[in-house]
Amino acid sequence: MPAQPSLLYVTDLAYPARGRRYCDEDIFLASRLREQFDIALCHPLDAAALMDSFDAVVVRNSGPVIHYQARYDAFRDRALARGTRVYNELTGRADMAGKQYLTDLTAAGRPVIPTVDRAEDLFRLPETDEYAVKPKLGADSIGLRFLPYEGLAAALGEAAPGTLLVQPRIRFRYEVSFHFVDAVFQYALYAPRPEQRWVLEPYEPTPEDLRFAQGFADWNTIGHGIQRVDACRTPAGELLLVELEDLNPYLSLDLLAEPARESFVTAFAAALHRLLAT
Repeated sequence: MPAQPSLLYVTDLAYPARGRRYCDEDIFLASRLREQFDIALCHPLDAAALMDSFDAVVVRNSGPVIHYQARYDAFRDRALARGTRVYNELTGRADMAGKQYLTDLTAAGRPVIPTVDRAEDLFRLPETDEYAVKPKLGADSIGLRFLPYEGLAAALGEAAPGTLLVQPRIRFRYEVSFHFVDAVFQYALYAPRPEQRWVLEPYEPTPEDLRFAQGFADWNTIGHGIQRVDACRTPAGELLLVELEDLNPYLSLDLLAEPARESFVTAFAAALHRLLAT
């Protein structure tokens, strides 16, 4: 029997995510991908040392890299230098590279939560009771603070230039996430109760919703990878981008009906075969 392609599947099975169980999702995905690939699971801190023995590396629920930034940077540099096939490929322009893209997309007039990173640009933000201040390299709400307008300039001044983002605290109707494999839409889920971000239900997007989400997936120019486009629905009914997760997006596969979950697994496996054919 011919050998199957080999994958190094990078995950932190013990990461304590709030409201989610990363380990369950990766155990499920690895068990299904094993039907077509030889798979070994490893912690993100071990990926650089092990990856040369595999045909490709799959980065999944590996936790916020801010907790091991130097080791992640070493993995990334080694993979790029050796031409290692990595899924998601390492060319992402969104969360993979930090949150600077939110400032850039705001300046470009795209439908995102208004975002600035300089005190001299604070006047560009809409007036609201509170503003979110967070690090560009943050994730999973690490370092997030809510401040009144009067405290924003001081907060930016205390940090290294260009390391923080400021956004108005949006009062929204709900959040919705659109999931893509190789820029092809797969499914959407939403949190009908804003105070319960990870209590999700299936969402049937409108054609306008899909155009919104597809526009950001295409902007990111990732040929090989999973993306999750997170948006909020404002009281006025418009969608605004919250974040574009392109490094290791959690997929909430356990909340899908079996046909949708199977369809995703099929699309994911096919995407990995396409990567291996490059």
